[in-house]
Amino acid sequence: MAIGLGLMLLSGSIWLVLLLGWGGFWLCDQRLEEKEDGKSSPTAADSVYPAVSVVIPARNEADVLPVSLRSLLNQDYPGPWQIILVDDQSTDGTARVARETADAVGKPERLQVISAAPLPAGWSGKLWAMDQGVQLARLSSPDYLLLTDADIEHESGNLRRLMDRAIRQDLDMVSVMVRLRCESGWEKLLIPAFVFFFMKLYPFRWVNDPARQMAGAAGGCILIRRAALAGIGGLASIREALIDDCTLAQRVKEAGSNRIKSTRKAGINPADRGQGTGQVEESVVSGRIWLGLSDLTRSLRPYPDLKTIWQMVARTAYTQLNYNPLLLLGTLVGMTLVYLVPPIALVTGAATGEWAIALMGLLTYLLMTLAYLPTVQFYRCSPGFAFCLPAIALLYTLMTLDSARRHWQGQGGAWKGRVYPQG
Repeated sequence: MAIGLGLMLLSGSIWLVLLLGWGGFWLCDQRLEEKEDGKSSPTAADSVYPAVSVVIPARNEADVLPVSLRSLLNQDYPGPWQIILVDDQSTDGTARVARETADAVGKPERLQVISAAPLPAGWSGKLWAMDQGVQLARLSSPDYLLLTDADIEHESGNLRRLMDRAIRQDLDMVSVMVRLRCESGWEKLLIPAFVFFFMKLYPFRWVNDPARQMAGAAGGCILIRRAALAGIGGLASIREALIDDCTLAQRVKEAGSNRIKSTRKAGINPADRGQGTGQVEESVVSGRIWLGLSDLTRSLRPYPDLKTIWQMVARTAYTQLNYNPLLLLGTLVGMTLVYLVPPIALVTGAATGEWAIALMGLLTYLLMTLAYLPTVQFYRCSPGFAFCLPAIALLYTLMTLDSARRHWQGQGGAWKGRVYPQG
């Protein structure tokens, strides 16, 4: 009984820390579309909006482009902008469908389609395609780049909102976790939890705090200042990253932190933003980033069954642990202690008459459910799914184990018909 009580005290304490002291990750309160009362946007109707180049890497995306590309072509962004779609060795007519979509909307001049060169060694396919789009965009010298996946349907004001936030908060990078598809039974069970675990791993408030080292991003929709991307060496600096979005965010935030340290050592006030230093390009690199949820812009990628969700998670789960067996072991112990011990204690305590253990198991289980409920509500799922978190956590733990197994067997990270060596 003493061991059981000890485990429950530890599990309950962890959930109290998560609820009260882990950046409020579970509140889902960092949202792009949220209005900030009393604050007017600096990008008023008579202001000059910065120039933007939208870069879309596309590999066999002909089925979604009529929706996703159309949504980008119909953005209400007031400033100058263009779209560069990089056809990454597609075999389904992706380039043709893209041009037909632009013609159908009546905006062929907005779109430029290029073919990606063969994938060189040392690059992931998505980053290689994006880099070619970024290099082409440099010719027009845009102020910002919007890096977005081909399967994202952008609400008509998405680009404008991203830019408003970037200018209002002087951000180098704005990223949103778009609303993932949540229609099938498996999606309703597992997709909100995917977002919940992501927010727990990268608490959005901490990511958005310039004073903290925490950095994260969601690769489906990233607006980045061109000078900031150049300041970290471009996409070539992260060319082998399978978790490219969070790696990019980390590099940008670190670059800003290093710049502040170097300017302070030189006796320059970072608030002067390089005035009189002769470093005009560097002066705009603040290292400030923002990550939040979007309720209106959404992913078109379906995950209709367990297999597709399993593949999505297992592709990079062990990468997230840096291929470290000790971190894997710690993850397994942690997931068991945090998510599985409370319901097990509730059931076994009630069955054996150990009511203290059963009560503590119940209270911790309710804390867990309370923490998950806002994410379930954000995805407009039945509140009953919040009580399923222990079973969901077990599935994700098994996916992580499978990710490690794939690495140990040399299968690498398979995606879009390509297999990347890991580690």
